[in-house]
This record gives sequence, structure tokens and C-alpha cells, in this order.
Amino acid sequence: MSDPMSFPPETGPVREPAVTAPPAALWLAGLLVAAFLLQTFLAPSGVVESLAYTPAPGVFSQPITLFTAIWLHGGWGHLAMNTAFALAFATPLARFFGPRPRGFTALFLYFLACGVLGNLGFGLLHAGQPLGLIGASGGVSGLAAGAARIVGGEGRIGGFKSPFVLSMGGAWIVSNLVVALTGGALTPGEAQIAWEAHLAGFASGLLLIRPFAALAGAPRA
Repeated sequence: MSDPMSFPPETGPVREPAVTAPPAALWLAGLLVAAFLLQTFLAPSGVVESLAYTPAPGVFSQPITLFTAIWLHGGWGHLAMNTAFALAFATPLARFFGPRPRGFTALFLYFLACGVLGNLGFGLLHAGQPLGLIGASGGVSGLAAGAARIVGGEGRIGGFKSPFVLSMGGAWIVSNLVVALTGGALTPGEAQIAWEAHLAGFASGLLLIRPFAALAGAPRA
């Protein structure tokens, strides 16, 4: 008869992984951090200003900066906030797109597309104005929208009118309109929040999730 106080080794406590986010989400967050480290410690003087997006003299006067501005941040706090939200929202999307290279590529390009369109939305509303824009907020907003459609669809791409998409979209709009109406007075720090890029990035994410799911070959797209 077996000793009732003993048990086989395989029935012992199960160790949970310390990090549960998919590799693609971790890579995206890591790229944001790596880009900021390069910006902070290796970039020559003036490079941030040259790579930031500005809609002056024209919206498309320096189109490459629509991409480069995504990888620049105004400080460690700015980076930490965008990286944390990027990791949170990219996690359900990375699982939906799948672990194959196609899935990683789709997630990365989806993030970039939403970031570029978010920056472009900012530029169209401020055409000709000498304003500088940096940060991944447009891309992160797109990730939030895509995650909302996946969560709202319970693992599939939910409709625009699903309760979760409507509630998250409404909260996103209201919070950014508050920033717009107060001029950022309710937010800490001196830098202004580009609410225009947030809203444009979120709208882009809502619309682009399906074609990028097809690019990833997601089976439930």
C-alpha cells in the first residue's frame, strides 16, 4: 500500500511562466525600448528633431517621418506608458494572428499602419503648422481597437456594434475629447497629448484588423 503522504513527482505543484505574453507582443515592446535606448544614448544631436513628424510646410513634405516618429519618445515616462499599453493590447492580437512568422509580420505591419495613419490624422488637422509629433500612441491606439474587436468577438473579429467595441470606443473618444477640450491641462508634464493621433489610430485599427488578419492567415478571421 502506498504511503498516503507521498505523491509522484509529476503531481507536484505546477510552475506558471513568469511572462505569459506571446513572443510577438514581447518583441514589439522590446523594439520600442531598443529604439528609445538608441535615441537616448547613441543618436547624434538634432536627430530627434529631424525624425519627428511635422505637418509644416505640408502634410507630406517629409513622408518618411510618418514612420520614424513612431519610434521616438519624449522621455522614460512617455516610453513606459506606450510600451505597457502596447504589450497589453498586442497580446490578444498576437494570439489571434498566430505564432508563425506570418502572424508576427501581420502584427508588426498592423501596428505600423495604425501609427502612420494616426500621425497622418494629426497632420491633416494641423496642416502647415510647425508642430512636432513623436511617439507610438497612434499605433498603440490601433492595437487597442484591434484588441477590442477580438475580445468583443470572443476570439473572432467582433462587429463594430458589439457591446465591448462600443464601450471601449466610447471611452476612447470621450477621454481624448476631454484632453482636446482642456488642452491637456488635466495631464501631467509639459508635453501635450496628440489626441488627434489617438483617435485616428483607433479608427484605423477598427477598420484594418480584418485585412491584416487575412495577411496573417488567422483561421478565424
